[in-house]
Amino acid sequence: MIIATPSPEAAEGLVSEIYADDIEADGFVFAHTRAMAVNPEAYAAFEALVRTIVPSIGLRTYELATLGAARGVGSRHCLLAHGRKTLDAGILDAHQLELLMDDEADGVLSPADIAVFRYAHRLSTDSASMTDADSAALRDAGFTDRQIVDITLAASVRNYLSRALQALAVPVDDVPRLDEITVGRLLQAARPAG
Repeated sequence: MIIATPSPEAAEGLVSEIYADDIEADGFVFAHTRAMAVNPEAYAAFEALVRTIVPSIGLRTYELATLGAARGVGSRHCLLAHGRKTLDAGILDAHQLELLMDDEADGVLSPADIAVFRYAHRLSTDSASMTDADSAALRDAGFTDRQIVDITLAASVRNYLSRALQALAVPVDDVPRLDEITVGRLLQAARPAG
């Protein structure tokens, strides 16, 4: 990555606040946080947007949309970070996460969970061909208009961040508290099919 990022020792103001979350949780600042903190106001706006999305859909649905989008985009950063968040929060266990990444979670996860993941994945791989039928799958799974919009926003903001990190060639850090098998499976899911 050729972008010069503020060092944790030199960080001030909003950048220091942004870094503090990583340091508190993991003891260091992730490369993706450092890259996005080059424009700390934009990063803060991204985080603020996420906070407006989660209340209507809940953390579980947000994380499933995030994982679906990250898989569709092939984002190693976001698959690892949100794979860990999903495991840490008890949303999925490691086996369920693996099945989800392998498209084999039908019957293991709820139809609503599967619908969210697939919708976010499709949005991230072929949004131009999406129709009302895609939103209807979410409606059939029990989601309200507001929730359908917020699931769409959750997947879309993940595309925004994932694509920015990829375009800037931000290195992927080791993510603490993920075992080697889970890391391998998530990184494999980030590769394009075929």
